[in-house]
Amino acid sequence: MTSACDDFDRWIRNDFVALNTRLEEAYFAAEAQILYGRPELETVKRRIGREGAELVGRITESGTARSLPTGDDERYELLGSVGLYLGACRRHEIEGPQSAAWPLAQLLASSLGVAPRFVFAHQALYNRAVGDTFRTFTALDDERAFILYNGLSVLAYQRTAAALRRVPALGVSSPLTAYLLREARSGLDDVLDLGRTLSKTLDVDRFFLNIRPYFKPHQVGGVEYRGVNAGDFAAINAIDVLLGLCSPYDPFYQALLTEKYPYMPPEDQAQLRTTVTAEPLLDTFLREATGGPLTPQLRDNAELFLTVCRLHGAASAFHHHRLVVPFLQAPAARAPQESETESEAADLTTSGPPLHVVMGTLARLVDLRTARRRPGTDGGARPSLDRLRHALDAAPRSGPNTDEKP
Repeated sequence: MTSACDDFDRWIRNDFVALNTRLEEAYFAAEAQILYGRPELETVKRRIGREGAELVGRITESGTARSLPTGDDERYELLGSVGLYLGACRRHEIEGPQSAAWPLAQLLASSLGVAPRFVFAHQALYNRAVGDTFRTFTALDDERAFILYNGLSVLAYQRTAAALRRVPALGVSSPLTAYLLREARSGLDDVLDLGRTLSKTLDVDRFFLNIRPYFKPHQVGGVEYRGVNAGDFAAINAIDVLLGLCSPYDPFYQALLTEKYPYMPPEDQAQLRTTVTAEPLLDTFLREATGGPLTPQLRDNAELFLTVCRLHGAASAFHHHRLVVPFLQAPAARAPQESETESEAADLTTSGPPLHVVMGTLARLVDLRTARRRPGTDGGARPSLDRLRHALDAAPRSGPNTDEKP
C-alpha cells in the first residue's frame, strides 16, 4: 500500500475508533441514538468528517490509479476502510465532507464489480488484524463480539458449503461422501453453538443503539445503497441450493440472490454463479433411494444428509428467533413511536424497506430452510424430504451376511 493509504489505515484503526466511541458513549448515556446541539460532540463529528476527507484526498490527489493498491484483495480492503468512514458519516449525520470519498469508493468498487460501500465481508473476512485488533467503528466490546461471532459463523458455513460442493463428484452412495456429510454436520453444529454464544454475549441495547446504526443505507455519488447484512456471503446460499431446501428458480429466492449479489466479495459472486446450476442433493438421494436397492452405505449417507438439512434449518430458525427478533424487532417496538416519522420508521432496518416487510421476508426464508408447511404454500422441500424419509423407513435394513442361509 502507498504511504497515503497507510496513513488512512492508521487513522481508521486509531483516532477514528476513539472519536466514534466517544460519541457512542454519549448517545448511550442519554438513551438516544444520536444527539444534537452539544458543542463538544459537534466538534467530534466535524473532526471525523474533516480528517477522513483529508486523508482520502491524499490518496486520490494524484488523479491517477497509481496511488492505489494493485491487488484485488488490497483494493477490496481499502474499499472497506473508505466505507467505514462513509458509514460513520451516515451514522452521525455528517453532511458535506464525506462526498470527497465518493470518487474513490466508486473507483474501487467499479474495478471489483461490487457496491461502493463497506459490507459485512469487510468487517469479518477482509479485515486484517494489526496487534491482535481488527478494524471496528468503536472500541465497544459488543461491537467486537458481534463481528467475531458472526465472522466465525461465516467460516463455519463456508466449511459446510465446501464439503457439500464435493459430494456430486463422488456420488451420494460413496463412503467418502459420508466423511463430507459429517464435515457439513460439524460446520452447522458450530454455527448453532456460535449463535448461542452471541445471543448470550451481545447486549440488546448496545447493539440497537450503538452498533446497528452504522449499518444503515447511505448514498455514494448520489445513489443510495442498502446497509450491511451479515448474510451477504455465498456459502449460506450454496448450502440452501445444494441441499435442495431452496431453489434458484423460485422467484422469491431468485430475487434475494439478485439483490445481495453486489454486496458480496468478488470471489463469493463467482461461487454463487456456479452453485445455482448444481443438481440438489435431495433430488439425487431421492432418485437413488427410490430407484433401486437401498444399500447400507446409501442409507447411512441419506440419514446423514437429513441430519444436515435439519441442522441447517435449526441454525436459520435460531438466528431469526433468538437474534433478529430480540435484537432488532423487539427493541424497535419499544422505541418511541409518537415522534417517529415515516422515514425514521423505515430507517430501523439496514435493508431499506420498513421493518415489517423485512421481517416477513426473513420469516419466509426460515420457512424454506426448515421446510415448514404453512397454509397457502407448497411446503417447499417438505414433500421431497418426506418421500426420502418414507423410502428409508419402508426399506428393509440389511445387516451383515444377509445373503447367507442359516
